[in-house]
Amino acid sequence: MTKLYQALGLSKRYGVKDALLDVNFTIQAGRLVGLLGPNGSGKTTLLKISAGLLRPTAGDVLILGETPGIATKSVTAYLPDRMVLPVEFRVCDAVALYSDFFADFDKAKANAMLADLKLEPLQRIGAMSKGTQEKMQLCLTMSRQAKLYLLDEPLGGVDPAAREYIMNTILRNYSEDAAVVISTHLIDDIEKVLDEVLVLKEGRLLLQSGVDELREERGQSLDEFFRDTFRC
Repeated sequence: MTKLYQALGLSKRYGVKDALLDVNFTIQAGRLVGLLGPNGSGKTTLLKISAGLLRPTAGDVLILGETPGIATKSVTAYLPDRMVLPVEFRVCDAVALYSDFFADFDKAKANAMLADLKLEPLQRIGAMSKGTQEKMQLCLTMSRQAKLYLLDEPLGGVDPAAREYIMNTILRNYSEDAAVVISTHLIDDIEKVLDEVLVLKEGRLLLQSGVDELREERGQSLDEFFRDTFRC
């Protein structure tokens, strides 16, 4: 099976604080993976390094055997945890930008998903709610034919009624030779679709496990495991 996405001794330090410390994992193609941990555990830092937006202090990330750069950006679709497009853009402007910028972008698929979510082509980003902005960015991200999708809190500001559609959108729009990594706190909403989990705690990898194996070994749902592990 393909070693699509790996971390090898990955560390990232900000001043005297370790955001990530000696993180090691391998994710194979065809997997939908939950990236879990409380605030400050290193999830966003890991995704930004993997997307080529940050450089590690030590260790490596490998995507199809390559360190993050021009080659990996052509096969990696990254959804940040905040809006990155200009607020004066309209929906049609965002679609045009993605179409010009990414060779693997499916414009027809994007327009169909945006229409399903009642997003009008002339609607301006600055006039949208946070949840609507997130839905738009997710549609654009999942309209790429990428090998690795890195989604940072895709459900964070989305109303419960739209979450099922968004999860179905994620499931429908990646192939068996791709992998999806979803950072989220809404574990109960995504547990049923996950194949495995990476759990970070204070920058260290606490656990990598198949979700079914975790349930069998611990007799708990993933949500229960998370609440017990990180109980205040």
